[in-house]
Amino acid sequence: MATAPNAADVAAAKITSSAPGENFEVRQTHPTEDYEPDPSKSLPLSPARQRLIDDILELYCCHPTVERVKRYTPDCVYDDQFVYANDRYKMAGQWFALPKGFKDSSTHGLQIVVNEPGLIQFRYKQSWTFAGIPKTAMMNALVSLSLDPATIDSDFIQVKYHKDQANDKDYSHEGIGFQIKKWQADHVPDMMDDPGVKAFEADKNAAKEPVRKYGSGDTKGQAPLKEF
Repeated sequence: MATAPNAADVAAAKITSSAPGENFEVRQTHPTEDYEPDPSKSLPLSPARQRLIDDILELYCCHPTVERVKRYTPDCVYDDQFVYANDRYKMAGQWFALPKGFKDSSTHGLQIVVNEPGLIQFRYKQSWTFAGIPKTAMMNALVSLSLDPATIDSDFIQVKYHKDQANDKDYSHEGIGFQIKKWQADHVPDMMDDPGVKAFEADKNAAKEPVRKYGSGDTKGQAPLKEF
């Protein structure tokens, strides 16, 4: 099984910017499924990092733009409970598809819990109102943004690996559930006639590595227990 780097390795530039996004995955499990944010305990960010977070949240709120999707490197990975997209073209398909599936999405709370040179992690509370269905779902989750070493000191910071976890376990990247979320990410962009997605079509050729499989999403799957 593959070995996931830790934040210290990335921050120390043991993994360089030229490495594909798969190399930047941060893994962790949590003692509970409770990711309720406490904004009063949020860590401060520099202006450049705050702008990055603002752009990410606008994407979550169904406001995709080409410039906001450029917050990710061409070889980035996006990994959540529904999607595994391993380049920026596939990721663009996900962000630009959100407004088609949801009438509204709003952020109700945010707490920065880690602010390291190569890693920002935050808890957030998000509501999702489905398009055509009078139903709103509320979700708490933990987001880990592994930053591109080449841009961490710039005014426009980019992300190499974006992980969104809504429960205490990490992802194994195995089984039928993973195959479904990878298939979905692989094919949605090609079905969309959206200029925002087409702007990233060249990124289909970005460098990739095989999906890293871990057997499980707990400590046996190289996902150490962490408190946030």
